[in-house]
Amino acid sequence: MDKQKKRAFKNQLYEQFARIGKALSSAHRLELLEVLAQGEHSVEALAQETGMSVANASQHLQVLRAAQLVDVRREGVYIYYRLADEQVFTLWQTILQVGEARIAEIDRIVDTFLHDRDLLQPIGATELLKRFLEGNVILLDVRPVEEYTAGHLPDALSMPVAEIEARLPELPQDKEIVAYCRGPYCVFADEAVELLRSNGYNARRLEQGLPDWRALGLPIESSKGAH
Repeated sequence: MDKQKKRAFKNQLYEQFARIGKALSSAHRLELLEVLAQGEHSVEALAQETGMSVANASQHLQVLRAAQLVDVRREGVYIYYRLADEQVFTLWQTILQVGEARIAEIDRIVDTFLHDRDLLQPIGATELLKRFLEGNVILLDVRPVEEYTAGHLPDALSMPVAEIEARLPELPQDKEIVAYCRGPYCVFADEAVELLRSNGYNARRLEQGLPDWRALGLPIESSKGAH
């Protein structure tokens, strides 16, 4: 292969890899990937969860689809999206990890908006699994019901954060409660722990979300049974 052909090869090859980078170069599209990591969603549901119009969400999803990061299916007049595979979630995790390690502004933003988060006594997945197997903890899934149905931690109770106050009598006060949601920056679990503690419960939040738990190879359940 002569020098000109080598250069053409490299240019064309890296242009294809760059399609992934271009697809990820949007805050909206990164947030869409986080929500899709919970399971399949309609365009309308994704728009609502991310605060976008349906048209805007659809445009971003088409960019992700063109880069082969998401798959799509149609059911009647509705269009549903899901992550293409677990590698896409691993890529999303890596972006977060590199960002946390390299961009100091991320910590400043978290500290500004999520005050005294360490006081919520976050618990890691390994420790939580141990405590769960010992029967010492109640797991509380505070995500939307549809996401719980798609997949949840074993024996977790579905209690979206907006419903917790009205459903407090369902929760025992003699066991520790661990609330979890979508991921490390999902605030549903923070809100749940603060509410539970203000009502006398011993509550903590899981450091990770359900997709992170699944990526570790830990068991999950869905409406179709255990995985």
